[in-house]
Amino acid sequence: MKLLISNDDGISALGIRTLANALAEAGHDVTVVCPDRERSATGHGLTLHQPIRAEIVESIFHPAIKAWACDGTPSDCVKLALWALLDSPPDLVLSGINQGANLGTEILYSGTVSAAMEGMIEGIPSIAFSLTSHISRNFQPAAKFATILVEQLAAKPIPDLMLLNVNIPPVEWEEITGVKLTRQGVRRYVDVFDKRTDPRGKTYYWLTGEVLEEVEPPEGLNLPQNVPIDVHAVKDNYISITPLQYNLTYANALDKLSNWNFPMS
Repeated sequence: MKLLISNDDGISALGIRTLANALAEAGHDVTVVCPDRERSATGHGLTLHQPIRAEIVESIFHPAIKAWACDGTPSDCVKLALWALLDSPPDLVLSGINQGANLGTEILYSGTVSAAMEGMIEGIPSIAFSLTSHISRNFQPAAKFATILVEQLAAKPIPDLMLLNVNIPPVEWEEITGVKLTRQGVRRYVDVFDKRTDPRGKTYYWLTGEVLEEVEPPEGLNLPQNVPIDVHAVKDNYISITPLQYNLTYANALDKLSNWNFPMS
């Protein structure tokens, strides 16, 4: 398959090298276009008021891989690749492997998910891969599963246009319990701003925080309650696959708000 791979951890990140090399070694046509530095938590930001530059990168990836480092956001990278750098559209857009989870409401901030989302917006099925640890450097199990998943999709394509948000627990391959289709949970943070003073005596704030994982999604979202939540699945060492869409319309609200009346005169 023809694959476009991006990320938000930057061109030098071990996660994207492990993913891209594994897929190239499996025989896929791999192109990498990703930020030239870490651009985590940039969401779906686009660069509009300055030029975007991309430089060919050599000697980092498998010899068969074509790679560019871009000074824009993850979404910039995918948009630039699809409209300017690639000679034809890829079969899949992949993002990752991210260093750290993208579970629950974290996906709204995630540059990793946004890079994949950009592919879906352009009509290409996409997958975001994340290793749910900021410490573990063992990306091999995640890359192995990515190779298996891509091979399956080559034989049996995704039935509808969607994004698969895949989170892999940070354990050895033999310790992975299995794979679960999941629904998005809520992974809220207790936001804490650490107030500090710089050498010039001026106050600044550093955003830190603690994760609150045990938060159920609100009721009324019309989601199947018998489907496990992504956060819970990963805790039990399952690989979590959550199908996402970019249309954020709250379908249930259309009916609930239909009796509103707005007198205009």
